[in-house]
Amino acid sequence: MLTDRAAFLRANLTLGPVPLTPELQLHQADEPIGLWELTEGEYRSDQPPPFWAFAWAGGQALGRYLLDNPGTVRDRRVLDLACGSGLVAIAAALAGARRVRAVDIDPLATAAVEVNAGANNVAVLTLLADVLDSDPAGIDGPVDLITAGDVFYSKAMADRVLRFLRRAARGGAEVLVGDPQRAFFPAGVFEQVAAYDVPVTQALESTTVKPTRVYRLAPS
Repeated sequence: MLTDRAAFLRANLTLGPVPLTPELQLHQADEPIGLWELTEGEYRSDQPPPFWAFAWAGGQALGRYLLDNPGTVRDRRVLDLACGSGLVAIAAALAGARRVRAVDIDPLATAAVEVNAGANNVAVLTLLADVLDSDPAGIDGPVDLITAGDVFYSKAMADRVLRFLRRAARGGAEVLVGDPQRAFFPAGVFEQVAAYDVPVTQALESTTVKPTRVYRLAPS
């Protein structure tokens, strides 16, 4: 139940500001290993490490871009793909989106979005589903903007995400992604719109700052 998951998140994560978007607070893990071990028990995640427990570089950059450019989301219907903690979805809501839907396949991620949205006093709808083979417009009605942070971490995921995003762009949605030069980011497909040096967790990224870019996908 969501109540149990929410209690688990609050008990094992710490609420605090996100480095690149300090106006936004998330429940975050201090380190990955202990929490990862916990989620392999009753609250097992199929996607270790627990992506919903950290402010990843791509999401931070994308969130910063939306907050600095509210015209990108104001009064628009937003779908945040592979939402994790909900950082980007919450940033979109804070920037004035008409409706924000956050999608993930991990039930703890959608629970984290609910908890984090409440901590930031915004409304974010959640959907627990694999939507990558779906028609983007059929998930939650018409969508004006699709966001995705840090989704190109494996070839299988990157291929499916890119097909989904291209369908969305052909259908008229604007597509923005945040990526810190992950291995499977598709070269030559996106146009860069912003760049940031993002503070990150040493235990996750083997560095404390990750150069990260925000990109727009052109219809093809």
